Amino acid sequence: MKIPDLQVEQTFWQRGQLRLVGIDEVGRGCLSGPVVAAAVLLPAYCEPIPGVRDSKTLSAQRRQVLDQKIRQQAIAVGIGVASVAEIDQVNILQATYLAMQRALQRIGGYDHLLIDGRPVPVFEPEHHTAIVDGDASSYAIACASIVAKVRRDRFMQHLARRYPGYGWEQNVGYGTKQHLAAIASLGVTPHHRRSFKPVQLALQL
Repeated sequence: MKIPDLQVEQTFWQRGQLRLVGIDEVGRGCLSGPVVAAAVLLPAYCEPIPGVRDSKTLSAQRRQVLDQKIRQQAIAVGIGVASVAEIDQVNILQATYLAMQRALQRIGGYDHLLIDGRPVPVFEPEHHTAIVDGDASSYAIACASIVAKVRRDRFMQHLARRYPGYGWEQNVGYGTKQHLAAIASLGVTPHHRRSFKPVQLALQL
């Protein structure tokens, strides 16, 4: 398993770009719930927190512990959310960009962005670097992936208490067999993404 390091960050810090922000999102592939992005501004030349890596490879309990440590280390942390209504209105990709912009707005000024995935058109090309599987190679992006995952999972667990039966406390909105079966038997909630095909099919029944 690859452990993210600070090689990418060091390149920018050495150029004098000290306000370096890692950005990642969670929930793009879910059938329900919002998409959530996190932006994390780290101190220049910081020491990595042991155990920080791609949030998908960590247990929920470990993510929560690391989330607290990341928040203590970071200069600033921003969370951005795009709602189910926005996802259905503008599509999941544009909603993801919206969540990223909102997360970054809570950070303030920055010198450069490190973003998981592909280039993001809403950010100036010279002001961001996109890294495919960035949460496995960049410490700042891995920090953002953990913060975003903890926040979104917490929200979905809250929704699970209001809408029991869909298994959101475990699947957090992803299209598991249990979730799909619940949609078929219990119907579609206001928190389901009607622009996603499995939900559309359920509405046609």
